[in-house]
Amino acid sequence: MSDLTTNDDAGALTLYTTTWCPFCTRLKKLLDEKAIGYTEVDVEADADAAAFVESVNGGNRVVPTALYSDGTTATNPPASQVRAKLAELAGV
Repeated sequence: MSDLTTNDDAGALTLYTTTWCPFCTRLKKLLDEKAIGYTEVDVEADADAAAFVESVNGGNRVVPTALYSDGTTATNPPASQVRAKLAELAGV
């Protein structure tokens, strides 16, 4: 994937986003406020990323789509759900 933005400790979470999506902006802002790391992939700049998002969303390019280190995904998840999933993955 070519267009990546990575924050610290980003291994557990990849966010598939677009630059214009208000839901993406809000989720990233809330995660940044809690210093939760993630790798961001712009689906408009990366055809493989767009295809992945479509494959897990019934053919729709819905963003934000979260991909966790265990291979599970969430479509337009609230920040609280992302934090809970990351805590589960960390064994907290």
